[in-house]
Amino acid sequence: MRLLRYLADGSPTIGAVSGEGIVPIGDILPKFTRMKQLAAAGPDALDRLRDKLAAATPRMALADARLLAPIERPGKYLAIGMNYRRHMEEAVKLGIAPPTNQLWFNKQTTCVAGPYDDIDPGVTEKLDYEVELGVVIGRTAKNVDADDAPAHVFGYFVANDVSARDWQFHTPTFTMGKSFDTHGPIGPWIVTADEIADPHTLDVRCLVNGELRQSSNTEQLIYSVWAQIAYLTTAFTLEPGDLLATGTPEGVGVSMVPPRFLVEGDVVRCEIDRIGAIENRIARR
Repeated sequence: MRLLRYLADGSPTIGAVSGEGIVPIGDILPKFTRMKQLAAAGPDALDRLRDKLAAATPRMALADARLLAPIERPGKYLAIGMNYRRHMEEAVKLGIAPPTNQLWFNKQTTCVAGPYDDIDPGVTEKLDYEVELGVVIGRTAKNVDADDAPAHVFGYFVANDVSARDWQFHTPTFTMGKSFDTHGPIGPWIVTADEIADPHTLDVRCLVNGELRQSSNTEQLIYSVWAQIAYLTTAFTLEPGDLLATGTPEGVGVSMVPPRFLVEGDVVRCEIDRIGAIENRIARR
């Protein structure tokens, strides 16, 4: 299923895609009003939703809806750095030491934006893009083995880990340069985990003004999604609705010669096969 959030009569509403339309989830499972509730409810709730969705009538055309970030503000938004080998090689050429462990940083959750919202560059002069496979946690996860990790995933989305490169190293944790407001567009919906048996077979692409900048496949991840969940939950609990960004491939703007950063009016499109695409314009300062 494709689950989303959208504006209905001016209010955020959760829905499911049915054909070319949207069925409000409240019409068929009234107890669920927030996506995080559904993520926490487990596979039985999704089975009920799937059964009822087959007979439900869409209330709005998908093309007419204003889509929001497909989950409310998460408790955590964590992203892993240098998790594609060729991207790591790009970083090394820029003088960044290769990590010896999984390299995680926080994106402050206030950065989360909708799939078609404008990106506000803010004060950065070196605005960059990073297409990534996003993961939504479902079942609470602590001390999870990699083999058991799939049972803790609610679904997947497309993410752009927008990066302010001139601010990224203001802090050793990257937090400042990764967390500007609007620098976390995600969506366009959550594809439930049952639709993607193996998330390590997906083509990922990023285009700027129609020019292909990044193109790879999640089979190139250094640390798999399952290894990422196992590593993180060794230290702390992942809760329903938490978000993971699983790494970006080579082709980011800062690595080009000369560097090619985003400017006002640029349109960044991030695509992942079997999930969808998000597209965001760089707004005027």
